[in-house]
Formats: sequence, structure tokens, C-alpha cells
Amino acid sequence: MASLAITRKNHLLSSLLHGFRCRTLYSPTTITTARPNFASSISTSTSPADTEIPLSRTKVLESFKEEFEIGSRLITIETGKIARFANGAVVLGVDDTNVLSTVCSAKGDDVRDFLPLTVDYQEKQFAQGVIPGTYMRREGAPKERELLCGRLIDRPIRPLFPAGFYHEVQVMASVLSSDGKQDPDVMAANATSAALMLSDIPWNGPIGMIRVGRIDGHLIVNPSMDELNLSDLNLVYACTRDKTLMIDVQANGISEKDLEAAFRFAHPQAVKFIEPQLKLAAKAGKQKKEYKLSLVSERTMDKIRNLTQANIEAIFTDPSYGKFERGEALDKIGQDVKGILEEEGDQESLKVLSKTVDTVRKQVVRRRIITEGFRLDGRRLDEVRPLYCEAGNLPGLHGSSLFSRGDTQVLCTVTLGAPGDAQRLDSIVGPPTKRFMLHYSFPPYCINEVGKRTGLNRREVGHGTLAEKALLAVLPSELDFPYTVRINSEVMGSDGSTSMATVCGGSMALMDAGIPLRDHVAGLSVGLVMEVDSSTGTVDQYRILTDILGLEDHLGDMDFKIAGTRNGITSIQLDIKPAGIPLDIICESLEPAYKGRLQILEHMEQEINAARTRDGRNSPRLVTLKYSNDDLRRLIGPLGALKMKIEEETGARMSVSDGTLTIVAKNQSVMEKVQEKVDLIIGRAIEVGGVYKGIVTSIKEYGAFVEFNGGQHGLLHVSELSHEPVSRISDVISVGQQLSLMCIGQDLRGNIKLSLKATLPQKTKKSDVVEGSINLSKQKPDSCPTGKDLLTQQEAQNSAVKDLTQDMDTSTKLNPSYSSTSPIVIRCAIECDEEEKSAGLVPSLKNNSNPKLQQASKSKSSLKPKTSKSSNKTSDSGFVSPKKVQMSKPFLLTEKRAYDDDNYTSSEPDEDQNEDVREVSTLNYLEGLESKVEGPVDAKKLKLGVKLTAKILQVRARGLVLDLGGGIKGMYRYESGGKHEFEVGNEVQAQCISFTCKGIPVMSIIQDD
Repeated sequence: MASLAITRKNHLLSSLLHGFRCRTLYSPTTITTARPNFASSISTSTSPADTEIPLSRTKVLESFKEEFEIGSRLITIETGKIARFANGAVVLGVDDTNVLSTVCSAKGDDVRDFLPLTVDYQEKQFAQGVIPGTYMRREGAPKERELLCGRLIDRPIRPLFPAGFYHEVQVMASVLSSDGKQDPDVMAANATSAALMLSDIPWNGPIGMIRVGRIDGHLIVNPSMDELNLSDLNLVYACTRDKTLMIDVQANGISEKDLEAAFRFAHPQAVKFIEPQLKLAAKAGKQKKEYKLSLVSERTMDKIRNLTQANIEAIFTDPSYGKFERGEALDKIGQDVKGILEEEGDQESLKVLSKTVDTVRKQVVRRRIITEGFRLDGRRLDEVRPLYCEAGNLPGLHGSSLFSRGDTQVLCTVTLGAPGDAQRLDSIVGPPTKRFMLHYSFPPYCINEVGKRTGLNRREVGHGTLAEKALLAVLPSELDFPYTVRINSEVMGSDGSTSMATVCGGSMALMDAGIPLRDHVAGLSVGLVMEVDSSTGTVDQYRILTDILGLEDHLGDMDFKIAGTRNGITSIQLDIKPAGIPLDIICESLEPAYKGRLQILEHMEQEINAARTRDGRNSPRLVTLKYSNDDLRRLIGPLGALKMKIEEETGARMSVSDGTLTIVAKNQSVMEKVQEKVDLIIGRAIEVGGVYKGIVTSIKEYGAFVEFNGGQHGLLHVSELSHEPVSRISDVISVGQQLSLMCIGQDLRGNIKLSLKATLPQKTKKSDVVEGSINLSKQKPDSCPTGKDLLTQQEAQNSAVKDLTQDMDTSTKLNPSYSSTSPIVIRCAIECDEEEKSAGLVPSLKNNSNPKLQQASKSKSSLKPKTSKSSNKTSDSGFVSPKKVQMSKPFLLTEKRAYDDDNYTSSEPDEDQNEDVREVSTLNYLEGLESKVEGPVDAKKLKLGVKLTAKILQVRARGLVLDLGGGIKGMYRYESGGKHEFEVGNEVQAQCISFTCKGIPVMSIIQDD
């Protein structure tokens, strides 16, 4: 029960003044100046005990408060404490959210023919304890939400001002504090109603406004923001005691039956706001002031009606008139009557001529619709105007459509963006960003007028938001479709319900853009014409009109915009002109709206009924890639410099979020260019068979090292340069050259193997060479093939041999045409040290004195290679013996896998024999290259095939470190099954067979002749 709280404070000032006695003592006074020979002084002395301290009076703020409950929340309405000079001021509070609403009226009596009502709603950041983030740290122009909340307040209070009241009225609603739990918009509307009731402005209120949600089928009154996130209905309902004033709905496909139940549930809840306002007005309200009303006299109305009615009826009964033809004919009637009145000198009628002619037109149209059931263009009451639908009319855009209903035409375009392109909302409630935006534009040319384009327009913002809410219900979830979507609706022609045409065109444009909508959405506007008994206020007759024209909207009583799918309603906006409409009539309007919506959906589905796939290279592209945050930081660069540079060079836009990179490009070529730059900086997941662009960083005798995929390095072996034999790598590639390479595998140590010939077309040539042999007849006689070249040819012959590829990482699946190529493992002394330390296999120098090692041969000893029978004949696997192919490339001993000897078990019984065969092949090939170094050894003299005497520096678990002389060190790898009988300090005969990536010679120990 409401209780009245009046605050009064007692004052002690009068009693305190009686308790003090004032005394004033006078003494001689001396006045002194700075002039010479002249002095005067004035001195006054008073006793401190007699000094009186004045006390300021305490102001009494008489406030009035009403408290009541709706749902589970306590609501307070208070007046008298703040904004006392305003004509009416009320603070409405729910929990820790408080809204102040004030109303004022202009004092002048300017002549107008409309009500200049202005509603300003403002949310300042201090309400949530935040300093604005703008440059000036001040709130700027009104935001979209503030304009929408202003419209929400304006729509229900405007019809309740008395007819002829044309004085300027301003409503200002401000959020004083917000806890983020309640949306202040409904609170502001109720506070405005209470403020108007307290003021002296004539107004036929009060009203009540309520918000209703629905969770799991249960309707909720005044839901919190968290509850609205779970609700499939957001209904705002405003009414008087017995009639509906305004409805605003956002739903997720709610049926007409459920929506009607929500309306009937909301009405009694909204009425609960009315009684506390009446009680507060009775105690603190002002006497309503007598304002001058601009009313047309009966004499003037009858005179102008007699002059215009017949001609107006003739125009409205002719369905051949179009919008502009009808307008021109009506204007001509007004000009003719104006001339007659000027001749008669009737100034009173001339002042109200325009409004009076409009009233006559309204009476003629309404009477014809109610009595005869005919509309302006000859349609039936439930008939939809002719439709035209076209999707993809602008193929260069992400999505586009053209929708026409009668003379109303709308062009809709869709633009897709990255998640970072989402609109940032600076609101005290609601989400911080919005990923779906619909911007509605109503240019002057759509109604053949001259106008000035300004900033945000309240009407454009309201219509765009209505269409946005209608389409939001059918968009895929953010997880399935994380992109930002913007629809631009350009009104090409307006003759009623352009916002609902925007819904239809926007739905087709979204499907044309490839967005998987759950269903098409269509909308139309339903009108109402009714006759009300002036004595009782009851409705005598009414007609519901489907798909109203612009003139029917202007002359009718209701504009009921309803949008939805075949399965339910997604958005509603109800605006009325009279002081309320019975709820039964509004609920009855849902059925013709549903039938008309189905007609429109059929035409839309005939044009496009599923998300379209766009394969054209000229159409815009959008892609989302996954990277680690470290890679994304490298892409952004310092202060975003690298990212901005890529955007400037390509014209694309990149958006970076947590672990994702979204690229928006104008077409496919731009997209490829951007992805190429991104791959060079941070790379992408390397896949066998994937083609990557890289830059040659260094060239060795056995191949080249390539930097690719964001700083990663791979080996391009000489055998993978071309389908033809390559004798000199520098003839094919050069340092700094950019290549497109294919990843063909990875060795045990993680080295990435690349291939150039895999990206080149295969050349087929006729050859008389015996199958399994190598044709070297076209090789340059002066070119000396390296051991690696011979290896590639040898393995091309013996692709079936079970060599070291069996030790390859089983997780790597190579292209079958390159699976026989052995992985290259380049090792040096330093690399051996690091690996043996990690494995705990580094022998100390003391272990080198082991008796078993001391039994090895002395200075001229060497390991004699084993020779199996299989070296003199072709093996079962097709291996060709060196006797038949003397110039075939042998398998390099340095290409053996870096497996642990203790853990390795050969999977083939002839593995040792094959190893011996490869060693013999190597030595046979190097016989033609061998030469002996005379004198000191240096880097220039040390070449492939050179024989020299080397000293053993270190004995390792898998090989030797040799001193070649001249400060040059080499390495030797034990053969499989070889005896490790070496001693530090012994001399051996060695031959250079290869070089590591760091230039360290790889030696082979030969038998002493």
C-alpha cells in the first residue's frame, strides 16, 4: 500500500537568537594615511566573549513519495526534492536504478497546426561510475539507444494531449544511477507520465508501461537484463485503464496465440502504475492551466467542406490515380478553395485552410472504407499490393536484393566483416558490442522532394531498429557464423511501410550473401479505421486494412507493423493516433497480418529460398584462420605497424581476436595476396602435400636451404630440384630467389623436406635405356655430379629397396611418388655432442683406454667393408649391382638415420647386405674422382674424392672425429655392423665423400693398399 512520506525539520534558529545578547562597545577611532604630516586612525576593540557567530537557516525540502510493488520489485515515485523549478519532475527508482523525468511547456501562443512535442532521453556515464572515453571526456551527440528510448516515451504520451493543444512541450529524462540490472527505458516512460500528471499541462493520462519476458514458456514481469538474455520474448506494453496505446515486441518466432496471451497478461500489470500516479498528483500536483486550443469553428469547417468534399470524393473513388497524381489533384483543390476565400476576404478560414482540407479528406476516406469497404487504390481490405522480388541484382557485392510492394521500393545490400568490425555500444545496460547492424536510409528523392541530409534521424533509427530486430531472430549463432553483418536499406520509393519492405529485402539479401538463415522473414503493416461514439467513447464500427498505403496510414487510426516467418512473429511495432484502441481489436489484427505475410513469403521463396554459394573471383571474400597468440603478435607488429602496412598494400582488412585472424578482401586475388603475406610472416600449419612459397637462403652441394612459412626452414635436396638430372644447383636456383615448393615429408629430427619438381609438370620422353638404369648420355662431360646426385639416381632405380625410410616418422604420410626418397640427416661434431649429452652416451677420454679398443689396428689400420653376395647380382627387391651400372649414384653413408643403436632392430634380414652394397657403390663412384693431397691440407684442396691421412681426435658412440690437418676437422660415421675398434691418436686413410650443412667434411675410411 502506498504511503506518503513528508519530510519536515524543526528549526532552532529563533530560540537560539533569543538566548544571545548582543553588545557593541565603542572606542576612540584613529585613521592613518601614508601622506606626510597627516595621520588619522580608526580603531575598534570588541570583547571576544561578546562576538556573535551568525547561523544560516536550514532549507526545508518537502518531498512526496509513493511506494508500490509490481512483480517482485519495489518501485518508488518521488517528487519535490530535486528539479523543483520544472513544471513537473519525478524520480522513479527500482533497486539502485533511478531515473529523473521533467516536463516543461512554452509560455507563448504561437500559431501552429501540430503539437511540437520533444522527448530527450540521456544516459550519462556517471550513472554507472564511469568517465567517458571520448577525447573531451564528455558525452557527445545522442546515441542510437537514446533516440530509441526517446521514441519509446513519445509514442504512448502523444495521443493523450487534447486536440488543438499546440504549445511546445519538452520532456527530458535522465538516468541518475544504474546498477545494470534494470533497463531504464520503461522506468523513464512511467516517470514521464507521473511528471505530466503533476504539471499544469493539459494531458489525458496517466499511462502505465511494463516489460514482459518469457523463459521456458513462463511470462515474467519486469525481467532483469540477465533474464532478458534467456527470454525468447521482449514485450513493452503501454496502456490506459482500458485501452492500448503502444506495443513494441522483439521475439524469437512466437506464435500469434502466445503473443495474444502475452498482451492480455501485460495489460493488468501495466495498469498497476496508474493508481500511484493519481495519488501522487492528488497530493503534490498543480492545477491544470487553461491553454488556448487551436480549434476550427463549425462555420469554417462547414464552409470548406461544402467547397471541397465533392471533388475530393471524385479523386478518391478513381483507382487509376497514383500517389503523386492523387497528391497533385488534391493540392489543386486546395489552391482553388484558397482563391475563393481570398476573393471573399475570409482570413479566418485562410489560416486553417490546410488543416481543414486535410480533415475533410480524412472524413471522406474513412467513411468510404467503413460503409463501402473500398480502399483508395481499389483493393480489398485484406489484399496485398503487387510484389516484385530480385536477389543478387548487384553481383559485385556480398549480397543484394531489390524488393517492391506497390510503389514502395527498397534496395538492400549486405556487407560482411570481421568480428572486430562489430559496433561498440557505449550503453549503461546491454551488450558492449553488436555484430548485426541494419541501417535504414530515407532520402528525399524517394518522395520527390528536396531535402537536406543531416545526422542521425529519429525516424530512420526507429525504422532500422525495427527491421533489425525482425531479422536478428533468424541469424545463425555467433559460434556458427562469427562474422559482422551490416545491411544497408536504401528507400528508392515510399508509399507506405518502407520498414517492412526493408525486412523483406534484407532477408533476401542475407541469403544472397550466403548467410544460412533459419527461415525467410517478411513483414507488412496493418491499418485500422474506426468510428467512436463521442458520448460513450465506445467503438461503433471498424475496419482492419492489410498492407496500408502511405495516405491510409496518415488518415487512419493505427499503424501496426508485424514481421515474422511462417512459424511465428519476430518483431512488432504499434503506433496509434487516437487516445487508445481496445486490445480485442489489436489481437484481431494478428490474423490478417499472418495471411498477408504468407503471400509475401511465397514470392520471396520463389526468388531465393536458401543461402547462395558465391564462387566468382570478383566477389568479395572473407576467411577466418586459427593461429596462436604469439603468431598473431608477430603479425600485428609494434603498435600494429605491420598489420596496417599489409592493409595499405593490399586494400584488405584484418581483424585479430583471441586465437583467430579474420581477413576481408574485395575479391579472390586480393585475398590470395593477403594470405601470401601472412604466410610469409607467421606461416600456417604445414601439411604434407601442401604448397608453400619460400626464399632460398643458402646453397650447398647437396641442396639448398629455404625459409618459408613464417620463418621456418626446410631442405630442398638436389634430387628434388627438377625431373631432369641437375649437375650444378646454382644453374637452377639462386640465393634470394622465391620458389613455390611442396612439403614431401619430415625426417626423424624434424627436418622439413621440400620439393620443387613436385610442383612442376612431369615431362615424358622416349628412351632406349634399360628399365632400372640411368641415362647419363646427355650429362655435360665437364660437370662433376656430387654424391647426392648419384644417390638420387640410384634410389630412383631401387625404389623398392627397404632402406632407411622405414625409420621415418610414421605420422608423416608422404606423396607416393616421393616416398622412396631417403630423408637427409646432416650431422656434425657439435650436433653429435649435443645429442649424445642428451642421451647420456658421451664417453669420457678415460673410456678410450678400454682394452677392447686397444686391440684395434695401429696407425695404418682401417675398417674393411663387408661385401655380400648380393653386391654382385640383382637382389630380390630389384637392386642393380654396381657392375652393371658403374656410374650409378651410391647411397651416402652420411644419410644414415640418427636412431639409437641399442634400440634399433632391422626389419629386413638383408639390411646389412644392402648397407654394404651402398658402401661399395659409393667407393666405386669415388674411384673416378680420387686424388691425393700433397703438402698441407686447406679448404681449397679438400674436395670430393680426395684421399688423405687423418688422425683420430675423438671416439664417439656412433662415429669418429678426425683431424685432417691444417686445422680442419672431419667426421666419420660407423657403418652398420662395423667394429668400433679405434683409438684416439691412431692414423687412418680417409676419403672425402660429402660435406655437412656447416661445411664439415664427411669422410669414409678406406682400406690400406
